[in-house]
Amino acid sequence: MPLSEHEQKLLEQLEKQLHEDDPKFANSMGSDPGRAWSTRHIIIGVLAAVAGVLLLLIGVSLQNIFLGVLGFVVMGAGVYFATLRSSAAGKARKAGRKGKSRSSFMNNLEERWDERRRGES
Repeated sequence: MPLSEHEQKLLEQLEKQLHEDDPKFANSMGSDPGRAWSTRHIIIGVLAAVAGVLLLLIGVSLQNIFLGVLGFVVMGAGVYFATLRSSAAGKARKAGRKGKSRSSFMNNLEERWDERRRGES
């Protein structure tokens, strides 16, 4: 159910006040697109983990310790890579792109709000 205009105004005022009072907390609670899970990281990580398991099993079946350890390392690296968040470069790129659209969106909302307030006075 969408919020009414009054509820949206109140929410914006609360958000603005939170950012003024405690910006660090507000930023930590906000959704950060740069911190989202990367589908590419997950896919590559899962593929590496599966390859690591296969290497581990081949190493055990051939009784080759080096191949088994290598498989375990590849598997661990795959899991680690899959659980990584987006890179810093990706964060900056996404933040710049989202920041521009959000700021213009917020500017449009502020302009509309100012026009309505001028019309009421």
